[in-house]
Amino acid sequence: MKINLTHPNPALISIIENPKQMITLDANFLIPPDRSRITKRSIGFEQFKKIWLDPIFSAFPNLAIHESVYDELVGISAQKYVDVKRNSKPPEIIVHKDSSLTEIERILRDTIESKIASLTKYDPMIDNKDDRGEVKSLSFIAVKGLLYFAAHDNNAIQLIEKSEEWSTGLDNVQAIKMYELIYYLCKNNLGSKTAMKMLYKYQYYLTNHEKSINPSWGDFSSNMDSLYELNDTTLNF
Repeated sequence: MKINLTHPNPALISIIENPKQMITLDANFLIPPDRSRITKRSIGFEQFKKIWLDPIFSAFPNLAIHESVYDELVGISAQKYVDVKRNSKPPEIIVHKDSSLTEIERILRDTIESKIASLTKYDPMIDNKDDRGEVKSLSFIAVKGLLYFAAHDNNAIQLIEKSEEWSTGLDNVQAIKMYELIYYLCKNNLGSKTAMKMLYKYQYYLTNHEKSINPSWGDFSSNMDSLYELNDTTLNF
């Protein structure tokens, strides 16, 4: 995935100003990345939990996933982790359920879902698993007027950022990328900087192609500082 440092992300600025806003997560924010085809190094769930999940849940008190994303976690370690968070008091994550939609909302959801699905591998007629989580999540939060979708999936991000051009119906949804929250956690000392640097390199700076299109960790950090420096005082950075 190519990192975009051309302009500040209004969604990140808003979340930094008020971390208590609801953020709906895609599955790839909860499942350890696996790039073992490229490198011998792997990230197990316990390590991912320590360096990424625990800091994220510590930083943001109103996280959510759609029930279709929860289905993707069934049978893996992430499910148990999410279940503990769901059952804590107060809950540290909620699950969006389509059964909460009104009849009018369901009609609108179906319309948006149809627009989005045509740009993905998901087919509502057969309800296949490919891209199901992101399509269901995005159509749900669009209907409910929820603003933020955090993802590490280029197509999901494009559905949001090119909503007008592609007529996806996601005009009011805003994307938050993993690298932006890596930066957020670092700047607020909410995670190990060494671990955040490792995760950044694993996700964005591993292959020769990635090294040709994305900044090194040092350049990434300094460029992000420059992008958001005008907000340093108000953002408590």
